[in-house]
Amino acid sequence: MSPVSARLPRFRYGILSGALLALLSTPLAFAAPPAPPSLSVQAESWVEVEPDQATFTARLWENTPAVSSLEDTDSEALGEARERLENRASELIEAIEALGIERRAINAGSLNVYPDYVAAPRSENGDQEMLQRTRLERPFSIELTDLDQLGDVLNALIGVGVNAMDGVQFDLQDREAATDEALVKALEKARHKANLMASTLETELGHVQRIEETQAPMFQPRMMAMRAESDMASSGSQSDYSPGTIRIDAGVNVEWMLKEPDAPDHQDRDVAARE
Repeated sequence: MSPVSARLPRFRYGILSGALLALLSTPLAFAAPPAPPSLSVQAESWVEVEPDQATFTARLWENTPAVSSLEDTDSEALGEARERLENRASELIEAIEALGIERRAINAGSLNVYPDYVAAPRSENGDQEMLQRTRLERPFSIELTDLDQLGDVLNALIGVGVNAMDGVQFDLQDREAATDEALVKALEKARHKANLMASTLETELGHVQRIEETQAPMFQPRMMAMRAESDMASSGSQSDYSPGTIRIDAGVNVEWMLKEPDAPDHQDRDVAARE
């Protein structure tokens, strides 16, 4: 073996050892600095807003004469019931418009037709037959932007003999403004909590690192039954409404970077490091 050949393996071993040492030392030379301290705060808040819009719902219906379930409803009886229903519907609309409410605020639903069953009087031997009739029904809804008109609308409906009053749904004309207010309050509460925690621990808040909603502002129209005085229907007195308030909840999670002593801003440190 020549002297050159004898030295070749040792030379290759030396190259491999140097390369391995360089690979092992590279992560140490370029190790990322430790993450700066941060503060994460979760906050929830809400707003309660008085409703400024209401939707009144009611129904009118007419029934055909009850007959034996084995008989078919007379088409003439159906026509007469529908004519009575349409006349009452027209009276209802006229009564509402007489209060100064625009026609576009009155929604007259489509005609619904379905069977209805009633018990016939008992016979002498105690038997009782189930009779069948047809009910023709139309739903109505009235949208109001003046809640003081609720009592007048109720009295008008009673005056035309409405069959059912399903209640009132209270709402807001500007939902977006109310939900924005709830979100702003949640963010303000998060900042207040963060400042309190930071000052108590003798540190300062830096830049905001992350913001997320833990609960998007939730809005739910308020449904409630009407509360009227017991003699309202007979005396025509005004209804005693209590719409209350609508609550909108919101939640956020905000993370701040904390400033280190004698280092007002982490960006200043990064600039100095690059220089």
